[in-house]
Amino acid sequence: ASAALTLLGSSVAALVVWKWLGKRMIQKKMEEAQRTRDEGMKKMAKAVQQFREQVPSVQTDAILSLPLLELTGRLQEGSLSPRTVLYTYVEKVSALEVTQQTNCLRHFIPECEEQLQEIQRHKEKGLLYGIPVSIKDHIGHKGHLATCGLVQCLGTLMEEDSVLVKVLKRQGAIPFAMTNVPQSLFSYDCSNPIFGQTLNPLNPQKSPGGSSGGEGALIAGGGSILGIGSDMGGSIRLPSSFCGLCGLKPTAERLRWVLALPFQPCSWSSPAAGEKHWCGCLLLSHPVPCALGPMARDVDSLALCMKALLCQEMFQLDPAVPPIPFNEEVYSSSAPLRVGYYDTDGYFPLPPCMRRAVKETRRALQAAGHQLVPFSPPRVPYVMTELFLKTFFADGGRAWLDVLTGNIVDPVLKPLVNSCKFPRLVKKLLALLLKPLQFLLLLKLKDVATISTCRSVKEMWNHHHQIQVYRSQFITQWKELQLDVVLCPVLGPAFTKGYPGKLLTAISSTMLYNVLNFPAGVVPVSTVTEADEEELKLYKGCCDDPWDRALKQAVSGAVGMPVAVQCVALPWQEELCLRFMKEVETLSRDK
Repeated sequence: ASAALTLLGSSVAALVVWKWLGKRMIQKKMEEAQRTRDEGMKKMAKAVQQFREQVPSVQTDAILSLPLLELTGRLQEGSLSPRTVLYTYVEKVSALEVTQQTNCLRHFIPECEEQLQEIQRHKEKGLLYGIPVSIKDHIGHKGHLATCGLVQCLGTLMEEDSVLVKVLKRQGAIPFAMTNVPQSLFSYDCSNPIFGQTLNPLNPQKSPGGSSGGEGALIAGGGSILGIGSDMGGSIRLPSSFCGLCGLKPTAERLRWVLALPFQPCSWSSPAAGEKHWCGCLLLSHPVPCALGPMARDVDSLALCMKALLCQEMFQLDPAVPPIPFNEEVYSSSAPLRVGYYDTDGYFPLPPCMRRAVKETRRALQAAGHQLVPFSPPRVPYVMTELFLKTFFADGGRAWLDVLTGNIVDPVLKPLVNSCKFPRLVKKLLALLLKPLQFLLLLKLKDVATISTCRSVKEMWNHHHQIQVYRSQFITQWKELQLDVVLCPVLGPAFTKGYPGKLLTAISSTMLYNVLNFPAGVVPVSTVTEADEEELKLYKGCCDDPWDRALKQAVSGAVGMPVAVQCVALPWQEELCLRFMKEVETLSRDK
């Protein structure tokens, strides 16, 4: 018995030491990543200082205030040099004006200086000649990490540029910064244990949104003029809404496979390792596909970026991308539009200011000669619970939990992690006990612990089929009303940091168009007023339950923060979507 107790004690001690060593190793990896980031910032700050000594008379504020179209014109004609523009933006970031306030930068790209030299050798100036561009953490750039905020990704550098980065460079752009993301990308906050919490530059108490939150914060803070994000449930549109930017989620296949991560379609740490990874399957082979798209200060910038990307180089480098060049005629059209509209999706009622934005925009469009038609998106509660969430948690979240094994879990994700950890038997029991409340749950399901899973391959195929059926039904309803586009709300205003983790299902307004795979964009049209804040006090939501009250708390204290609307078109009609966004932008600025 004594020997058994000794053996047990030794085993427990060994286990404690093993766990401590594992945590210490994780901590060292994180510290090394942070040190590398800080050294990169110092290096770029030194390069800026050298440039300043050589060219002391740069009008920094004048350059930073130029819209993208005007800046490209100045660069094309030669009245501004790419070197001057690059170091002006690098200075804005490296001088800590943006990064200290927001912690939006994951890493500078020192090779931007090499790209600066490379574009001078080009025979022709591309559409983005000399434009500094920021890219989201997981978009591959040669020689850099694509971390997704996960420790296991800190040891693998990209061996080559992603197709997207290659095309940007061929168009004369200069990728100069990679931006922060939430851990595993599965959050619309922006926090991970490696690089920390990113804050909203308009209000440090607020979140910038996610998962492209680093992009949103950097652009809104003036540190970038054009950024590339990704969107699988609102990850471009929510940061754009929270930070007062314009952002476009295209049809996923319009820029398909330009996403590069340090794994093959279903492997993570390296192509050879073959370690299956939730993020890989999620982003690259999924019935609700991930879309890459631009984020910027105005709609014209988004249009120019899409025009630059949808070029012969893109189609040659990646034959999976349909060879459909940007249709300038559609974007430039001024023909009246037939616009469907709604201010609530019947699932998660949004704050009063977001519904006000839709109503005011509808009236402005009507006054401008467009035809407005009431539209009601069908069965959004069903889409949210049975199509969207069931797609992500078909296995009860087990693959996602595997990703987080060996990681320090970010506090934002802990409520979701805890829900996924419920044993299957407990989940079944919960589903049985809550069956009498089925209608309420369908109306607003809050906890992934009660989401049904796909228990067989046959059930998974049937689930995919249900998504296709819903898409067909939605398009039929759209066509019956002869709509060109749809105007609808987007989640906002910016949440107080920490709240996105408590309100996963509040993203129904954006999620719907990921399930449908429709192009959708966000345009800021107003700001939160004192009257909005007073009206918010009366907000009851759907059921005046804890989640409705949490939403009320999340958006309170937002006077002066941006208020946006969402613009939607049918698949492959990005140019029409952008044209509609431009119309909304123009009308909002004229009022």
